[in-house]
Amino acid sequence: MKLLTVFAFLTLLASAMIAADRPTNVLLIMADDVGFECFSSYGSEEYSTPRLDALAEEGIRFENCHSTPLCTPSRVNLMSGKSNVFNYSDFNVYPKGEPTFANHFKQSGYATAVAGKWQLVMPDGRGTTPNEAGFDTYCLWNTPLTTRARYWDPSLEQNGTLLELPEGSYGPDVCTDFLVDFIEDCADSNTPFLAYYPMILVHNPFPPAPNTADKERDDDKRNFIDMVNYMDALVGRLVDTLEAKGVRENTLVIFTSDNGTNDVLTSEFEGTQIRGGKGYTKDHGTRVPLVMNWPGTIPTGQVNDDLIAFSDFFPTIVDAAQLPPKAIADGDGMSFWPQCLGQEGRKREWVYGYYFPRPYSKKFDNKYNHWEVRYARDKRYKLYNTGALYDTVNDVLETSAVDPERATTAAKQARKKLQAVLDSYPSQGQAVDQERVVGVGP
Repeated sequence: MKLLTVFAFLTLLASAMIAADRPTNVLLIMADDVGFECFSSYGSEEYSTPRLDALAEEGIRFENCHSTPLCTPSRVNLMSGKSNVFNYSDFNVYPKGEPTFANHFKQSGYATAVAGKWQLVMPDGRGTTPNEAGFDTYCLWNTPLTTRARYWDPSLEQNGTLLELPEGSYGPDVCTDFLVDFIEDCADSNTPFLAYYPMILVHNPFPPAPNTADKERDDDKRNFIDMVNYMDALVGRLVDTLEAKGVRENTLVIFTSDNGTNDVLTSEFEGTQIRGGKGYTKDHGTRVPLVMNWPGTIPTGQVNDDLIAFSDFFPTIVDAAQLPPKAIADGDGMSFWPQCLGQEGRKREWVYGYYFPRPYSKKFDNKYNHWEVRYARDKRYKLYNTGALYDTVNDVLETSAVDPERATTAAKQARKKLQAVLDSYPSQGQAVDQERVVGVGP
């Protein structure tokens, strides 16, 4: 038995040494419209996500990752490594000429691919194409060429051409197939790769998924539960491909989501009801899952509650791949790679948020056409540029601002600290034409 144990250890050590000699691949997966409350690894008993649970158990799960609460703003934030206050210009637009993590990896000799949902270039040319963003190859929905649905019998663009797909095709399957082929080709040619998967799932509408027994079922919540489970299965399929092609040991897998769950859905979570917070700046709109897994490199069974911002992903994957650091103008991200390795790392004391999704809307609200708002938060308190301070632990829905006259010492100290954060950022969006914006404000 001892000889077998020694042999197993030596085999593991040899595998780790081989992996260390090879460049690091990165598979970054971002689901669409699903909050932390929809994952069994986070404590849900209503949803089934076994493949992601396994990745979390065998890697690290973060409890305090915060996005922007809507699709395009989060994508711009994630890909550029800087807060939206510096470069966000409009919905459906990634600012042309703004470097992305894909540009950096491509310049470092990586093959790059993206599949899923784009939503970053307009028919009038505003925004950025996948190739301009640094991706060698792509298969995407929500480009100027795609005019039909995203799920059954979808409209998908692959490398400049609208795909002709067999009847009954399911969009998420097509995109996953594309990435499977990409990974296999890179593995066969010993080419390091960055694969970015901004998933089509699980955004509304909520049709039956391939794993739904009743294909005529018209029940958004039950269909959504199936969609979450199917999303999990697609993640598992990509992980299985890495295993089958012998590149799992030198591939970092990351899973997150762009924002909270659609607010037409309510989920059971730890004895309470959580209504989806997509579009709102409260925690249920910004707190998203984050799981990172790399066998033999990221220690298993870790749960970390450090604050993570979407600006942090760019420097973190560069750090993990040991690439030359990227100098990002106005970049406010910091690498949390040391924490993934089980080290103390550099801990964030706060996360800054800027939300102005449709600056040129004719009518503003507090959701998808939100007025321009800035906020800073720590693990407990959140301060808006309006002066409203909320205790997000005891008042997660932000129903009652902390009374300055009755505030505790901790709340007063938090207000002072977070106000300094707000003061350190621009007072309005740098890429927004403020002269076109009229009547902004709650």
